[in-house]
Amino acid sequence: MVARKDPKALYELAPGTPGLAGVVLLHQMEGFMDAGGAGRLASEHLLDQFDHRLVASFDVDRLIDYRSRRPTMTFDKDHYDHYEDPALDLHLLTDGAGKRFLLLDGLEPDREWELFALAVRSLIEHFDVSITVGMHGIPMGIPHTRPLGITAHATNPGLVDTTDQPVLDRLQVPSSAASLLEYRLGEWGHDAAGFAVHVPHYLASSLYPQAAIRLLRAVSEATGLVLPDVELRDAARRASEDIERQVQESSEVEDVVRALERQYDAFNVTDRKNLLSDNDGKMPTADELAAEFERFLADQDGPPPSP
Repeated sequence: MVARKDPKALYELAPGTPGLAGVVLLHQMEGFMDAGGAGRLASEHLLDQFDHRLVASFDVDRLIDYRSRRPTMTFDKDHYDHYEDPALDLHLLTDGAGKRFLLLDGLEPDREWELFALAVRSLIEHFDVSITVGMHGIPMGIPHTRPLGITAHATNPGLVDTTDQPVLDRLQVPSSAASLLEYRLGEWGHDAAGFAVHVPHYLASSLYPQAAIRLLRAVSEATGLVLPDVELRDAARRASEDIERQVQESSEVEDVVRALERQYDAFNVTDRKNLLSDNDGKMPTADELAAEFERFLADQDGPPPSP
């Protein structure tokens, strides 16, 4: 008989951790799909803009495969000068209206996913979390000149608004620690949801602040958190200027963008075909979608570069 592992051994609570009740827990873990660095940018923005403190740290030595994602070190002339410690931490933040919330940020676990989910569950119950919300970006055949869409999902239909999002059929996609966490929380009777912002596929490997802004808006609408995005909007304006310059310099890229615009506009004025379909309305199969996601993941050898 295999001895049962203790999920609480996966993390350490910080001394003097305050008592909470009914807080929201957001999470973003690097390692799975995050087109445009959407979730990463949103998480960094929250930590930069709001007062926060560390309340729990996960044991990354147990969870991370260092050889698959080697941490970086700095070599200075004749010695090693710095080591970029991998981390997966839970922070307590205060939003723009003075409301406290939690943010789980860091590297996605490579192993012990089930035990990790149990560990997060114990933290959720310890802090009396009301809802757990994930955020990331997915590549989509849409133009950057049109509003970004969102695919929302949840353990209970009433937790998120799915009225205007494109209809997806039943399909199989690569799993992640975040998606397993949401699934298990639903089984355990905890409210959980997630938002995947649609990022133009030709910008998926660049940092795209517009996608982070769209994510934060969706999170705010679902949770009531007040999450100002002024700094992100400044970054988005600069990114847009750079993208437009590059489009104007390449007739081939411009043709692609214009074709995507026509497809997007046709979707919105006719019978609302799925945005994943081609110009003839043909939907890709589940296998084709899964293969596209797999290709995107295979291209992610490190953090996305700047636009």
